[in-house]
Amino acid sequence: MKINDILNRYEHRNTPLPEGDWLFYQEWNNAIFLHWDVSIEELRPWIPRGLEIDTFDGKPYISLVAFDMERIRPRFLPAFPPISNFHEINVRTYIRHQGKPGVYFLSIEGQKFISCAIAKFISNLPYRAASMQRSPGEFHSTHSGMHDSCSLRYQVGDVIEHKTPLELWLTERYALYLDGPGFIDTFEIHHIEWPLNKILLPEIKISYPRFGNMLKREPVLSHFSPGVRVIAWSKKRQENP
Repeated sequence: MKINDILNRYEHRNTPLPEGDWLFYQEWNNAIFLHWDVSIEELRPWIPRGLEIDTFDGKPYISLVAFDMERIRPRFLPAFPPISNFHEINVRTYIRHQGKPGVYFLSIEGQKFISCAIAKFISNLPYRAASMQRSPGEFHSTHSGMHDSCSLRYQVGDVIEHKTPLELWLTERYALYLDGPGFIDTFEIHHIEWPLNKILLPEIKISYPRFGNMLKREPVLSHFSPGVRVIAWSKKRQENP
C-alpha cells in the first residue's frame, strides 16, 4: 500500500486528518495488545496536569503493547534496518487533551540501545533499552534496572470481523501526548484501521512493580494485529502553565 493510499483512507478516524506535510514513516507489525481496566484512583498519579483521563463506560484502561517497530525513517530518507527495525514494548493509557482523544505512555522500551537513544533524542518520548527476544509464538523482555519483565507465549486466532466498541476505542487513537516542564507535546499520526485477530495466551508473566496492582491481574481483553503502516507529523508544543 502506497502512502497516498493510506492518506486517502480516513473515514475510520475519530478526528480530522492532520494538516501539512507528514514527517516520518514507520510500521508497527505483529502487535500483541493486552488491556486492563483500572481504577481512576490508581491511575491518576500517573497522569500529568493538563491531560484528562479518558474512560469507556466509566472505566479507564491501561494497555501493554508488544510489537515490531520496522522501517522507521524520515520522509526523504530510506530506512536503515540496523537502527530502524527493533522490538518494542510500551505501556500506555488513554487520555484527552482539549477534547481530543489520544494515548499517554507510561513506559516505552526498545530492543536496541542506539535506536532508543535516537528516538528519544528526536521525540523526547521516554524510550529506554531493554533485553528483548522474539521468536514465533513468543515475546520476552527484561529490564534489570527497573525490575520490569514480560514473558508471553501466544497463538494467533481468527480474524475479528466485527470489532466491539471497546476494541475500537482502545485501538483507534491518532494522537500521542508527552508532557514536560511547562508544556505538552502532541504527536499526530495516521494509519488505516487496525486489523485485529483473536489471540490465545497460554503464558502471561508480567512484572512492572512501579505500576502497583494495575498489571498484576489477567488482562480483561487481548488481541493480535499483523500491523499497520504509520505516518507521523512533527510535534506541536503548547504551554502547560
